[in-house]
Amino acid sequence: MAVSALDDEVLRVVSAAVDVAFYRAVYPELDAPGFDPVRHYVEKGWRDGRDPAPWFSVRDYLAMHPDVASAEQEPLYHYLTEGRREGRKLTPSEHGEGYLRRYSDRGVTPAWRFEPRVTPRVARPVVSAPKAVSDEDRALVATEFNADFYNTAYPDVAAAGFEPLNHFLVTGWLEGRDPNPRFSVRDYLETYPDIGLARINPFVHYLRTGRAEGRMPRNQLGFRFEILSHGKPVAERIAEAQAASEEFAARPVEDLASGLASSRTGLKDLHLTFSHDDYTANLGGLQLCLQREDARVAELGRDHLHLYPARHWPVLRTLEAAPLGVLLNGQHLGFFSVDDIVGAFGAAADESRGARSLALHSLLGHKVDEVLAICGALGLTEGFFWLHDFASLCAGYHLLRNDVQDCAAPPPDSAACRVCAYGPWRGRHLEEHERLFRGLRLTVVSPSEPTLKLWRDSWTFPHVDELILPHATLLERAPAAAAPEGPLRVAYIGFPAAHKGWPVFRDLVQRLEADERYRFLHLGSRRAADLVTEFHAVDVTDANPRAMQEAIETLALDVVIMWPLCRETFSFTAYEAIAGGAAVVTGPDSGNIAAVVQRGHGRVMPDEAALALAFEDGSIADLSRASRRPMLYDLAFSGLTVDLLSAVAK
Repeated sequence: MAVSALDDEVLRVVSAAVDVAFYRAVYPELDAPGFDPVRHYVEKGWRDGRDPAPWFSVRDYLAMHPDVASAEQEPLYHYLTEGRREGRKLTPSEHGEGYLRRYSDRGVTPAWRFEPRVTPRVARPVVSAPKAVSDEDRALVATEFNADFYNTAYPDVAAAGFEPLNHFLVTGWLEGRDPNPRFSVRDYLETYPDIGLARINPFVHYLRTGRAEGRMPRNQLGFRFEILSHGKPVAERIAEAQAASEEFAARPVEDLASGLASSRTGLKDLHLTFSHDDYTANLGGLQLCLQREDARVAELGRDHLHLYPARHWPVLRTLEAAPLGVLLNGQHLGFFSVDDIVGAFGAAADESRGARSLALHSLLGHKVDEVLAICGALGLTEGFFWLHDFASLCAGYHLLRNDVQDCAAPPPDSAACRVCAYGPWRGRHLEEHERLFRGLRLTVVSPSEPTLKLWRDSWTFPHVDELILPHATLLERAPAAAAPEGPLRVAYIGFPAAHKGWPVFRDLVQRLEADERYRFLHLGSRRAADLVTEFHAVDVTDANPRAMQEAIETLALDVVIMWPLCRETFSFTAYEAIAGGAAVVTGPDSGNIAAVVQRGHGRVMPDEAALALAFEDGSIADLSRASRRPMLYDLAFSGLTVDLLSAVAK
């Protein structure tokens, strides 16, 4: 049945997802005094093919779901109320990230991003409309419903001003939204399909009878099972990257030539870098490295050209085509075809030349033939190859077998590779990097000794030299102030990602949250949706590189848990924790973290069971500030490739 554009229900639901700032910026001709983007979109905009947010394409959704189009239903309302639950795709590539890139290329930065829930890959019963919510059910659910968790996990609900408990009871559970971090609607319906068939709210059932019957609130197989069961095949991820890349229209070469004309030196003195994304728009360790390298290049008075794929790719490209983004001195020039880039750079190379250098920070999303052609156009035959990860050894650049288990890069014909999702793609990375190292004279630069050793022991590429240059070093500053009284302050710092060990910390907190011996905190740029604990927003940028260590010192953290599933090549967060006076607790397969901790900066536990036991028996208290009387440090950051340029032939 068609939904009237004036229906208040449509306006109420859609208002949670329409990005008002985005709508005004993309369609400035509509903006006028009294203009209401949400009402305009609902009443007219969607019929004109206008997108309500950078992640949602009106035209794609209607084209892919003709029943919605023929019923003249407003597509975003349909997706939010029905399509998402039915597993309908948003675009041919299953998501709207291509639209985020497309619109950001036009200079549009959304004020906030509504993130639609991902449809689970595991089949489960389709639950039809709920029965009316009784006062008894409402009172029952209220006893264990966590409104703070719900608003954090589902910002669209909070942004729309919905009362969280009511939203969950009426529509939230149908959309797979969880009432608290300990209960999974998805898991309960998948494990007990009789509940879905009976059209019963699974949390209501669990509280009323399920718990007494011994039913589990979520699967007990752990977060590694979650990763395995919901992971996408590498081939599918490549296909998505290809489809998303095709959404970018390369700009004409004249635009590139015009942009290059704004260079500092006329590209006479030039530093060329490659990585997997736009370091000015994304946050992470590698991006911070490139920001620092860019700043140091500017101090030298050189131009810095940076190339990255328009869309994130999980592997190196071989046959796949994709445009590349071009940054000049930190300014985005646009996305261009590789042929146009080679041509424009070749024209620049014809001018008088000065000092030119090359640094390869990541080749994910790049094609080796293209890299060699671009370097050739600029007359570059040698440079530096950074080991920020292990992509040169495997398409699984974290060296995690099936994304859950450290593998230490065994021989590619081993049984371990045959059972890994990345096994069939490992040959691509080894062969392509072999061609890269034969095509250029490269010096390998590692941020730590353990990283270089693993790389050297795993494969032999024809390189010129090997260097170790840490991204930062610890300089003693002063003894820490006397430790405050109270429970042991235990924290996770950084982005709450599975491969960084967030689930290990989360599960520990959930087991011990009522234990008065401990105070658990999370410091980072984004609050995690799956854990309600004390959170402190900390953003580390090139302009404020010591924000994290200062926060750790101010909060007088005793222990920072760092339990990555993968071998860290360096780990800024480990150095920040130590600099701020905290002890680092980690596992044996954490790469450089374990190497640094073993120098007297914490404890390396043999496994997760030992970690849990140390908290249960209280022995972790030996790492308190009062017991250790730690030293505080300053962090001296390297200039990365700029520190090595004296070795580059001028």
